[in-house]
Amino acid sequence: MIFHITSNQAWQQAQKQGEYTTVSLKNEGFIHCSTQEQVIKVANAFYLGHSDLIVLCIDEDKLINSVKWEEPAHQISDNPPVITSQEIFPHIYGAINLKAVTQIIPLIASENGFTWTRNI
Repeated sequence: MIFHITSNQAWQQAQKQGEYTTVSLKNEGFIHCSTQEQVIKVANAFYLGHSDLIVLCIDEDKLINSVKWEEPAHQISDNPPVITSQEIFPHIYGAINLKAVTQIIPLIASENGFTWTRNI
């Protein structure tokens, strides 16, 4: 299972389009994703001050497009995540087909950063 942070609005648009895409897919060639352990540190590094965020839980086996596990490729952040030299991130090279998304979980913002609850 891999995870992607997005807005509820972007997810609603994806359902109308029949697939989920991002600006990073157009500009960088892939959609940024995370492992379960990486979600909160990515959210706190890049999404502080945002609301209405959700996490797409993506079953890699159901994806039509390929996933590559690579070194982080991210935009500059005021609060960069602490990443070890061995840490890699999943990148999806193409749109996310909706059937690969098995669960949607809200990210909960507080003054101390984000939290979420994933039922395993």
